[in-house]
Amino acid sequence: MSIYQHFRPDEHEFVDRVIRWKLETIERYSPKLTDFLDPREQEIVKTIVGNDPDVRLSLWGGSSFSERKRALLFPEYYDATQEDFQLVFYDIDYPSKFTTIEHRDVLGALMNIGVKRGKYGDILISGDRVQFVCASEISSFIELNLTKVGKSGIKLHRIEKSDLMPIETNYDERNGTVSSLRLDVVVAEIYNLSRSKASPLIQSGRVKLNHKITDQLSSEVMEGDELSVRGFGRSKLFAIEGMTKKEKWRIRYGLLK
Repeated sequence: MSIYQHFRPDEHEFVDRVIRWKLETIERYSPKLTDFLDPREQEIVKTIVGNDPDVRLSLWGGSSFSERKRALLFPEYYDATQEDFQLVFYDIDYPSKFTTIEHRDVLGALMNIGVKRGKYGDILISGDRVQFVCASEISSFIELNLTKVGKSGIKLHRIEKSDLMPIETNYDERNGTVSSLRLDVVVAEIYNLSRSKASPLIQSGRVKLNHKITDQLSSEVMEGDELSVRGFGRSKLFAIEGMTKKEKWRIRYGLLK
């Protein structure tokens, strides 16, 4: 039985990467720290590392509510600590009386200075406070180059992990049935749309499956997958709970509040 049958074709490259991390940890008998992973990537790592007695796994993104986390694979002898994840935490100081900063503004600013998405974790916004987490190996580069977000000049202040804002992810949980687990069918159910309205949203690049834009209507949605539809919000498929007598899938999902 191939391990790849448990994953989508577009995930096979990442699966290969995780297998290499695992083998590297075993062969070198030393820890392996990854970049920041999104929730779906974290689930793939958990599945592949599994209960292997030669490799242990820990995930950490700075707090108990972190969404994006670094993975640490390490041998059985090693005692992992939070310091092993090599994280740095920042407050962004900006003229909040005259402007606002949104999540996409911070993403754009980091991208514009050439920082890869895997090198920074959660971006936290509450009111006029903005924080983010990054890998320590690029902290000096960020401090030197990140001087503007949107049209606003900014200053970065390092903070302790205990100062991160506790932003919880709460879902409005619901149940439903779908004729198939195709992306267009599931999006229509979760967002209370007709398939004729859901399909153009996907084809126009307004839908993300596990944080990646997909325009394939027939992509299969799997248990634990996260969805976001621009203009409609984020959601998660918690469980696929079998078939009804009319041969429809029973699903349990949540819409982000």
